[in-house]
Amino acid sequence: MIVLGMVAISYVLGERHNPLGRNQPYESGIQPTGSARLRFGIKYYLVAVFFILFDIEAVIVFAWAVAFKELGWPGYIAAALFIITLFLGLVYVWKLGGLSWYSTRRRPDE
Repeated sequence: MIVLGMVAISYVLGERHNPLGRNQPYESGIQPTGSARLRFGIKYYLVAVFFILFDIEAVIVFAWAVAFKELGWPGYIAAALFIITLFLGLVYVWKLGGLSWYSTRRRPDE
């Protein structure tokens, strides 16, 4: 009830004005020249996904390295299988052309 009351009071007492330039981005005083809604290629998102996957891999391997003595050989085998699985996935994506920045398709006029 307290949160609902605070939101209601701020709505009633809050200012309601929309000055010019309020919805424009501020880039160090430079006036915007075009739309900020640009289309990025699929390669950009693939690199982002690969970064997240390998970043998570690094965190898991680091956590394994910290607990290496407590985990023993079963932990070592599990970490080795984890790294091998990720490596095979990387090779698979590489063979499919997921890491290529150029198009392998030929133009019709060639």
